[in-house]
Amino acid sequence: MTDFAATLKSFSAEFNAKLPALFNFPHGSEQQAARAMFYSLSNGGKRLRPFLLCRTAALFGVAPEISFPVAASLEMLHTYSLIHDDLPAMDNDDFRRGKPTCHKQFDEATAILAGDGLLTYAFEILAKAPGINDPLKARLCGLLAERAGAFTGMIAGQMLDLQTERSPELSSEEIIKHIEEMKTGCLIAYAVQAGAILGNASADQYAALTTYARKIGIAFQISDDILDVTGDSALMGKTLGKDARQDKLTFVSLYGLEKARHIANTLISEAKTSLGRFASAADDLKHLADFIISRNY
Repeated sequence: MTDFAATLKSFSAEFNAKLPALFNFPHGSEQQAARAMFYSLSNGGKRLRPFLLCRTAALFGVAPEISFPVAASLEMLHTYSLIHDDLPAMDNDDFRRGKPTCHKQFDEATAILAGDGLLTYAFEILAKAPGINDPLKARLCGLLAERAGAFTGMIAGQMLDLQTERSPELSSEEIIKHIEEMKTGCLIAYAVQAGAILGNASADQYAALTTYARKIGIAFQISDDILDVTGDSALMGKTLGKDARQDKLTFVSLYGLEKARHIANTLISEAKTSLGRFASAADDLKHLADFIISRNY
């Protein structure tokens, strides 16, 4: 795991170094929104979703310069969701990754515009990605919109999460799994599926990778739920203990710590098994699965 942590750190550094080239700031006062966008996008993070996308694409021989813009567009969309999630009307967080959240560093209106800006810029970057034919870009754009959307995607998951806070009687295993699959799992699934699409994966390969992604997506959110109870705020870079204070429905609130850990461990084991057809070529994806439940941040 130590070796994998170094691998992930190296990938993150390379990914971060490429981001500034995507930003040409306006010269007038309107640049504030773009600067807020870049502030949040470049504010650290594990870069798990870009890593998943690029490493999945690499299974099929896709070059990093082809997968990077697709991964960058995904991280922009993910960052927009974090900016909005931190707003007073949502989770009302003051810190993200150890630094002031966007609405604290700038102001609430700028943060809303920065989130909107990253959401729209994500699709611009994807639509203009070099080395990818137009039908493939259209497929990726459609899939990303679906995975992030209000019908079966991330926004739907966030809405259901808010509803369970307001209506505790909704609490059930079926509901919490549905929330986790949409709120966190949809973008993780997109990362793997986009990598497979870039690599022209067969139907069987795509299905196996989708199974892997869905299982690690739920396990990732369970791990976050556990860390909200047991983690170190300094390492996590955000306020902890908020799930209990806000009466959020989580695997921990539903089952307790030990059963939640058991469920996460089972999902990770099943996820790694689903990668069997790729043998050692998928070692990085298997190591990432282990990292999800062993991490302390």
